[in-house]
Amino acid sequence: MVGVVYENLDLKRERSRCSFDKEEITNLIDGGKEKTQERRDLVQYILSDPDLKDPVPIEYLSHYERYGAELKKACLLVQKMRKPNGKPLDIGVGPAAVILKEGNALGLHFVMFMPALMGQASVEQQQKWLPRALNLELIGTYAQTELGHGTFLRGLETKATYDPDTKEFVLDTPSLSAYKWWPGGLGKTANYAVVMAQLYTKGKCEGIHPFLVQLRDENTHEPLPGISVGEIGPKLGLNSNDNGYLGFNQVRIPRDQLLMKHSQVLEDGTYVKPKNTKLGYATMVYVRVFIVQDMASVLRRAVTIATRYSCVRHQSELKPGEPEPQILDYKAQQNKLFPALAASFAFHFAAENLWNLYHVATENIGKGDLQMLPDLHGMSCAMKALSTSEAANFVETLRQSCGGHGYMVSSGFPRLYGVATASETYEGENTVLWLQVARYLIKTRMDNAGGKSVAYLIDTKLPDNKPGDLGLDSIINLFQRVASGYVDLAVKELEGYSRQGKAPHDAWNQSAVQLIKAAQAHARYLVADCFVRSVREGKLSGPVRSILNELCEFLLIYWLVERSGDFFMFAELKAQQLIELQSKYMELLGTIRTYAVNLVDAFDIPDEALGSVLGCWDGNAYQRLFDEASKSPLNKSTVHRESFEKYLKPLMQSNL
Repeated sequence: MVGVVYENLDLKRERSRCSFDKEEITNLIDGGKEKTQERRDLVQYILSDPDLKDPVPIEYLSHYERYGAELKKACLLVQKMRKPNGKPLDIGVGPAAVILKEGNALGLHFVMFMPALMGQASVEQQQKWLPRALNLELIGTYAQTELGHGTFLRGLETKATYDPDTKEFVLDTPSLSAYKWWPGGLGKTANYAVVMAQLYTKGKCEGIHPFLVQLRDENTHEPLPGISVGEIGPKLGLNSNDNGYLGFNQVRIPRDQLLMKHSQVLEDGTYVKPKNTKLGYATMVYVRVFIVQDMASVLRRAVTIATRYSCVRHQSELKPGEPEPQILDYKAQQNKLFPALAASFAFHFAAENLWNLYHVATENIGKGDLQMLPDLHGMSCAMKALSTSEAANFVETLRQSCGGHGYMVSSGFPRLYGVATASETYEGENTVLWLQVARYLIKTRMDNAGGKSVAYLIDTKLPDNKPGDLGLDSIINLFQRVASGYVDLAVKELEGYSRQGKAPHDAWNQSAVQLIKAAQAHARYLVADCFVRSVREGKLSGPVRSILNELCEFLLIYWLVERSGDFFMFAELKAQQLIELQSKYMELLGTIRTYAVNLVDAFDIPDEALGSVLGCWDGNAYQRLFDEASKSPLNKSTVHRESFEKYLKPLMQSNL
């Protein structure tokens, strides 16, 4: 059954009422008109290529077949991208994701392996290895997490022991828990890895260091002697990515494959320390910046699907006796959709701000100025943890907003949920990151010194709120007061446990709940403040500035109302103020309703990139659902003959 494609009348009506320039929003997200055109050309180039199409939806393939099909597309894409611009495409990020929705076996090569070489290899090492990596003569991954240890790097067990007689490092996996576990592309794709291991030289452990290790023969792709490598199996999502395990049995590598930009081991085994032990964090900070960008993208896709479907879906009676209304007209539905819509902009601006900070900080680090490093680390941890946890929650809420159809794989939500929830764990499990942020906050408060992001904690008396003033500046002040209040409460708890005679580590553990709340409040303040400043300072037209200002106010009120107890406790919020804010929130729901469809259109996501039968541009959701169902292999015959004859028919005739 194949129907005629048409533009749904509800969507058409919404689009006819657009009061702003959609292209301005598109350019804002892309970073300018030229960037928008560049992206569109690239996406069109990718989507128009028949070799990159799926002959069979990958959901119907086996795990084995799915990996092969997606790796084929990734490899073809790299080769084809040389044609328009003469150089290989970084397919770890960006428009390439339009055809690699279930994970990308080559992703970590671009997102972590090459950044690790650029950030941690010496100039000589970069000259030797980077050209080959850029040319994809070798495929790399980043092997850090182990079966028994993740975010706690000091607990990693993999050993790299220097042998001065042969001028080699000997890599060894001393236990099952020391096996590298989770790196993307490790299972079957990568033939090299940057391996994080404990460096031993002259009988002393010098801590975790990065080593460049060849895993497979470059011609046969077979694992080298002493290398145990494989894939870890199906996951909640991202199942085209061959996440793997890796073990070493006395594997020898040359001395110069210790990445030596920051620290060295001389030929005689003498260890030369780095100027700062945290210089090796650069790769992880880079990835966390990318994750915040990715979460904004995930939210844009999810909210596009839910908003368009809510426009074309009619359900129940809003007014007795009248036709079923669009579910987008229900306040309860708007309450599910619009916080995610606003958050997609908040995290876009936060990622942009963090990216700019990252570039300034890394430039300064290159000059020997490490002053911004703690602030960069603290901000990247906070933004990564907040964006991923909020995105996962929002995607699930958006899925539920689409009813039973949202549960279908073809809706696109399962893929998006898999990406968001995975992001909560990788590159720093969120609880651990919250506690790292908290440590920075407590140190700032106690030392009365810190970076720009924590300036409000340094010898500063926060201004009181003016009675009756609920403008954006006042709301930001409330967020600041809550964050400061939670930090002070955590300090008080730590000091109380200290007076009781508890050791610092025990006091920290006992105070963990308040510490995490302090870190979360700090992160929300940072994002809220960034959102306000970005809208206020951006070069925007009047209509677009007005819309973004409303979304900003809406998100801040949403977060405030959801956590009103914190604001009563620390910011002296009055009950009447909360009532006024709730009233404003309901008013903004109605305002955002008028432009929601046009706003998600401005995200400019082609149907093939969106990958959803519910969120298609034309709104023909039911026909697309039916057409997608017809692709199921179970529908190739009217009876699943083998199982019917062997199992179902005998059961039915067994006279139970």
